[in-house]
Amino acid sequence: MRLTVIGTGYLGAVHAACMADIGHEVLGVDVDAEKIRALTEGRPPFFEPGLDEVLTRALDSGRLRFSTSLSEAAAFGEVHFVCVGTPQQAGSDAADLRHVDAVIDGLVPHLSSPCLIVGKSTVPVGTTPRIAARLRGLAPEGVDVEVAWNPEFLREGFAVEDTLRPDRLVAGVTSPRADGILREVYAPMLDAGIPYISTDPATAELVKVAANSFLATKISFINAMAEVCDAAGADVSTLADALGHDTRIGRRFLNAGLGFGGGCLPKDIRAFTARARELGVGEAVSFLRQVDDINLRQRLRTVAIARDLVGGAFSGHRIAVLGATFKPNSDDVRDSPALAVAAAVHREGGEVRVHDPEGIYNAHLAHPELRYEDDVLTACRGADVVLHLTEWSQYREADPVKLARVVCAPRLVDARNNLDAGLWRSAGWTVRTLGRPGPATVPAPQRGGGALGQSSARGCAAPAEGAVLSRAPK
Repeated sequence: MRLTVIGTGYLGAVHAACMADIGHEVLGVDVDAEKIRALTEGRPPFFEPGLDEVLTRALDSGRLRFSTSLSEAAAFGEVHFVCVGTPQQAGSDAADLRHVDAVIDGLVPHLSSPCLIVGKSTVPVGTTPRIAARLRGLAPEGVDVEVAWNPEFLREGFAVEDTLRPDRLVAGVTSPRADGILREVYAPMLDAGIPYISTDPATAELVKVAANSFLATKISFINAMAEVCDAAGADVSTLADALGHDTRIGRRFLNAGLGFGGGCLPKDIRAFTARARELGVGEAVSFLRQVDDINLRQRLRTVAIARDLVGGAFSGHRIAVLGATFKPNSDDVRDSPALAVAAAVHREGGEVRVHDPEGIYNAHLAHPELRYEDDVLTACRGADVVLHLTEWSQYREADPVKLARVVCAPRLVDARNNLDAGLWRSAGWTVRTLGRPGPATVPAPQRGGGALGQSSARGCAAPAEGAVLSRAPK
């Protein structure tokens, strides 16, 4: 089939490349000419494992090309996928649908043959009939245009896998024709046994925000338990393991730590809450406000733990931050808990040095006031405390014995509960976590001729470049 994918950001670029890879003819469209140029040259404008290979393969096949023209898209496509962003409105929790509306306004007047417009963007429930009414006023006379909703469930870092081998496909349709078209689009997935749920548009629109709200609730629940564990001297990881054996609960997403971020969960639960209020059922989802509050409080708790480790104030202390992206295997720093903590420490006078394997460029754009380093060694040299804020595999592979030689004070805040705390403590580190008990302090040798942890210890000896990691960062 001839498909267009309008909006070539994270969702759209992956969808376009993967749809071409399974055999469709695809035209990707975006208003950003530089982004289109990069995609045409086989250069994804963001980091996503596996995307560059799929993109190159699709371009080489001749089934994928890119354009900035909606009129070209209208002439080309039988099915038009709308994949633009729906950010949070300024000064409001509600979703901003202006980009979705701009696609409809720019595409539909140019249509000359029957087609199906398929929304994949995350939108408030009730968006499909609103767009259908808009279509009726914009479509040329005699052109049959229908709208359906097909929500995406991509996880950053696994987007290619989630597109080619999704755990389910949901189609919100109003006619057998629209359902049949989507079944044809996804025929390879259906042949592979992927569950396909055909439903009404309202239910399809709700699936994504309901799923994200459930996941956010589960994450905030275990983080609330971590706060209780800190007060009671209990271990939240063991608690999560015990809870996870209950098949009604499950272990996934029960990892206490710094909390969730990114471009989806935070803004989606806020938009869901706002839409529920508009529908007069705000009380039904009022708990999501607490979910959001618990999540944001984890950032404050992490800053407080780090502040306590350096004696109650960051001024005059060097702070190493490991991680800038909101999750590993991505360069996305939107609403990143790691960057929020780094910026908060900087505002309180700390000398912050940030490392991230993939996110430094985007982090610098978001927070140019912070200092960024290309390797872990440089970021940690002379640090009075190290904050582990994004669970990249490179940090799990770090050698705490060698790393202790470059810092001025071997103090670690593992805000992701992802490192082997016992291993780090045995190497002389004071380790603090969220919700897990442990020795308050571990004696450590003095370094560099000054008192341990004082800024005069900046001259502590450091090993050769690259010696800190058992496997060097990318």
